[in-house]
Amino acid sequence: MSSATPQSANREQMFGSVETIGTTGVFGQVMGLVAVTVGFFTLGAYLGRHFTSGASLVCFILGFVSIVGLNFARRREALAITMLFAAGLFLGLGLGGGLNHYAEVEPSVVWQAAGATALFVGGLGATGYAIRKDLSGGYRFLFVALLALIVFGFIGLLVSMPHASIIYAVAGLVIFGGYTVLDFNRMRRAGMEEVVPPAAGIFLDVLNIFLFFLRIFGGRS
Repeated sequence: MSSATPQSANREQMFGSVETIGTTGVFGQVMGLVAVTVGFFTLGAYLGRHFTSGASLVCFILGFVSIVGLNFARRREALAITMLFAAGLFLGLGLGGGLNHYAEVEPSVVWQAAGATALFVGGLGATGYAIRKDLSGGYRFLFVALLALIVFGFIGLLVSMPHASIIYAVAGLVIFGGYTVLDFNRMRRAGMEEVVPPAAGIFLDVLNIFLFFLRIFGGRS
């Protein structure tokens, strides 16, 4: 015998189940944080477009420190959100010079990379979010793959290899494409009090995928 009352059944028909409402609320909060962080990144990129290489490096390091710091501040949501926005701003300041170069020399490349990023993240994100199974076990594999990619990047700086830049970028897209699937899947299971870490992960996915597409389209031009 069903324990649902007619009133609760009507509420569920009108507004959806409690699980659906919670999941939708988390999705909206996470993606809202991602959008605002991207906005801070864009502002930083504009403000830092003429920074010297030294100043850009300092800002980039501060952005990385902010990302690491927000994981320690996750119990204090306001502080974690502030650090997330600061990370977006500092990373934008750090990368502003390079992005400005593309915008001035090859503006079409920036738009191509942005469009490809939107489609790439949208498709893989929807896939990860639609999968009910917990995929968090894949993080360990992707972390090892990311370390291997970093090592490959260092080797590519020291040893001349044909098509090393394209190989690096494609491999990066595969790895961060995997992270996108896992991060959206993680968001599906997150509670309302756990919105900042998934937002930080998705923001970093979007940023890295954009930079890899920028490398591919820029190298092709």
